[in-house]
Amino acid sequence: MNTHTQQTDAPGFRLDAYLARIGHPGPVGADIETLCNVHRAHVMSIPFENLDPVHGIVPSLALDDLQKKLVEDRRGGYCYEQNLLLAAALRATGLTLRYLTGRVVLGTGDPATRPRTHMALLVDVPGRPAPYLADVGFGAIGALTRPVPLTPDAEHWADNRGHRLLRTGDDRAGRLETWTLQAHGPDGWASQYAFTTEPAEHSDITVANWYIATYPNSPFHSRIHVQRTSPDAHRSLSGEELTVTRADGTTVTRTLTDGEIQQILVAEMGLPHSRVLHDPASGRAGSM
Repeated sequence: MNTHTQQTDAPGFRLDAYLARIGHPGPVGADIETLCNVHRAHVMSIPFENLDPVHGIVPSLALDDLQKKLVEDRRGGYCYEQNLLLAAALRATGLTLRYLTGRVVLGTGDPATRPRTHMALLVDVPGRPAPYLADVGFGAIGALTRPVPLTPDAEHWADNRGHRLLRTGDDRAGRLETWTLQAHGPDGWASQYAFTTEPAEHSDITVANWYIATYPNSPFHSRIHVQRTSPDAHRSLSGEELTVTRADGTTVTRTLTDGEIQQILVAEMGLPHSRVLHDPASGRAGSM
C-alpha cells in the first residue's frame, strides 16, 4: 500500500491536511480499504451544512476554496462541496472516479419531477468487478457511511444503516440504465435518490450549485439544514427543529430557542463559533 505522500493528479491538493481533518492517519492507496476508511472518516468528521446559501453566498467549488472552508476553517458543506473534496482526496490516493448527478426522490413517487441536483461519485477500485457508489454529501439520515458496489439488490449494512441499490429501468430516452439508492428505515426500504452512470462534468456541478444556492424555492436557500453523523447518533437541525436519532433507532425531536441553536451548531454539530449565528426573526443563519 502506498503512503499518502505520493504524487497525485489533483495539483495543489493537500492530502495530509485532509487526512488530519477527518482523523484518518493512513497509510492510503488505490484500494478498497482506503476508499471505505476515508469515506467513513469523512462522514463522521465533516458536517453537512448550508449556511453559505442562507447567507446569500453561492459556495465556491474551486479546490483551494473547498480546502480552506472544509479543512482549514473546519466548516461543513453540502453535496457538491463534500463530494468534490472527497473526489480530490481519492484521486490523490491513485483511485479513478467519475462525477454523477441524481434526482432526490424522497417525498415523491416520480423521479422525473425532480431535477438532477444531487452529486455523488462512482469510484473504480483495482481488482473489484464493479465500481462503487461513494457519497459523503447526502443530507439525510439515509446517507451512506460507507461506499457500496454498483450491484443490484444486495443489502449492505454499516453503522446501523442498511442500503441497497435497485436497477430501476432506463432513462426516458432508453439509453442509460437508472439506479436507485434505498435506505432501510422504521417503515422498511425507502428510496433516497435515482441516478444514471453518465459522467457529469465540473461545469454541470457548477450550474447545479448555482441553482440550489439561489433559486427561491430551493430547500437550501432560505432555511438552515445542518447534520452531523457520529457512531452513536445522527443529529439533524432543520430551521429551529433538532432531531436526534440514536444508534438503536430511538428518535427525539424538539424545537430550539435562538440561543440553543447557536450552542448546538458549535457544541454538537462541530461548527466553529465565529462563523455561525442564528437570526430568529428571519429563520436564517447569519455571520458573526
